[in-house]
Amino acid sequence: MIVSAANVITPSRLLSPGWVEIDGAFVHNVGAGQPPAGRSDVIDLGDATIVPGFVDGHVHGGGGASFDGGARETAETAARTHLESGTTSIVASLVTEEVSALCDSVSGLATLVEEGTLAGVHLEGPWLSPLHPGAHAQQHLIEPNDEDLAALLSAGRGQVRMVTLAPELPGGLEAVSALTEAGVIAAIGHTDASYDIARDALDHGATVGTHLFNAMRGLHHREPGPVAALLEHPDAVIELIADGTHVHPATLRLAAVAKPNQFMLVTDAMSAACMHDGDYVLGSLDVEVRDGVARLTEGGAIAGSTLTMAQAVQYAVAVVGLPLADVVRAATATPAATLGLDRVGALAPGNYADLVVLDASLGVQRVMRHGTWVR
Repeated sequence: MIVSAANVITPSRLLSPGWVEIDGAFVHNVGAGQPPAGRSDVIDLGDATIVPGFVDGHVHGGGGASFDGGARETAETAARTHLESGTTSIVASLVTEEVSALCDSVSGLATLVEEGTLAGVHLEGPWLSPLHPGAHAQQHLIEPNDEDLAALLSAGRGQVRMVTLAPELPGGLEAVSALTEAGVIAAIGHTDASYDIARDALDHGATVGTHLFNAMRGLHHREPGPVAALLEHPDAVIELIADGTHVHPATLRLAAVAKPNQFMLVTDAMSAACMHDGDYVLGSLDVEVRDGVARLTEGGAIAGSTLTMAQAVQYAVAVVGLPLADVVRAATATPAATLGLDRVGALAPGNYADLVVLDASLGVQRVMRHGTWVR
């Protein structure tokens, strides 16, 4: 089939109008202007905008279900919830737990990666700073060591894409090096690292800043901390949560403008995404969701979000004021490239036919994954 629309963002270029030719599960061709003449299989989407399927590299759940525990049914529910909102590639994130329990969760999720439901696994912990635990259980926070690292990577059978850790912990820099050598992304997050230690971690191979500004030492003019190190490093990619709760619009805009090609939107969504306000659980911690904001019942710390990537895209454009092309890239091509995901993140010949159809207000109209409409 061919799908055409007033706008197609590939996202390397904007075609107005444009069209995408799909052959089975893959994109066969992409072009500007009107579709080739004489085709009877053209779907004209009118004034809509076609963008690549969204890629979320940091998400804990949705639809009332969580990736914690690694159970097939709940993981599939969470993945399906985000898929219907336009996220066609999802890396499942796990919160801190005992290492043995994390190994079980990673193993279960690895099966779903191998089957194509998920795009990878992200370990957020257990090697996090007790000074910046966020919504992670303090009693399970530990220092990194070779044995635990090897056990978790072995359980993942090559499907662990990223590990977030605090590099200032004893053994932290060594863990960054070990992860890098194993082909796993080391991300700096939940950290009290100084500027110098954060730079050391980047020099040891870390490449991502987990939800920049949140759960880390703040930016200060005499001690710039990890924020400045991540913003100025030429190779570092930063995660940003665009929901109006985690980061003020001006702060988000400042970071995005500083790294227009190296920021990626993430949802950090927990099980309450696409659900109603109420009481939930994140890992082993109780969470209250009120007015769409998730906070720990005890202490009130922000406990992930209730975002979808489509909502993050809308917010980043409409409220933060970022250019649509930059935002689309941050929700598609940048996370795909950062996470090493093949054939996703861009509408290009040979890539999977993953696409989202947006209306004038950037609301999701239709979603296609691997050449099949799922919405």
